[in-house]
Amino acid sequence: MYGGDEVSAIVIDVGSYSCKAGYAGDDTPKSVFPSVVGSIEQAEDTDEAKPEKEADSASDPKNGSKPMDVDKAKKNRKFYVGQELEFRRDHMEVISPMKDGTVTDWDVVDNIWNHAFRRRLLINPEEHPMLIAEPSINSAQQREKAAELMFEKYKVPALFLAKNAVCLSQK
Repeated sequence: MYGGDEVSAIVIDVGSYSCKAGYAGDDTPKSVFPSVVGSIEQAEDTDEAKPEKEADSASDPKNGSKPMDVDKAKKNRKFYVGQELEFRRDHMEVISPMKDGTVTDWDVVDNIWNHAFRRRLLINPEEHPMLIAEPSINSAQQREKAAELMFEKYKVPALFLAKNAVCLSQK
C-alpha cells in the first residue's frame, strides 16, 4: 500500500518552541512557525444559562446569584495560529500546547496541525500518510489521543508516531 521510495508522506513535529512540517525525504521542512496560538475565550449562552423572567430571586444580590452565572455559560475558544498572531487583540492569551515536554492542550495541537495542513502545506491530510515526531516521554494515552485525532478528524490513510530523538539521529 505505502511502500517504496515515493509515498508523499507528511512529517510534522510540534515542539515547545516551533512547529516544523514538510514532506518526508526533503532536506528541510517546507514550513516552520511558532507552536503557540492566540486564544480568546468567548462566552456562549445556553438554555440553562438564560435567566427566567418569572424567577425574581435569581437576580437578587442578597443570595449571591447573578442573572447569568459564568459557570453555566458554555465557554468557547477562538484560536489564532501563525501570521494571525502578529496582530494584537483584546483579551487574547498566547498559549503553548506543551508543558515540560508533553502535550497539555489537545485543542491547541489540533489547531496547529490544521494550520500546518491547510495554510502552510496546502494539502488534504486524507491523501497523505503522516509521520508525527513526538516527545520521548509521551505516555500511551498521549499516543492514543494523537492517533485518534489523526484517524478520526483528519482521516489520514496511515500514521507513524516516531520519537523525536530517533528522528534527530537519522541522517
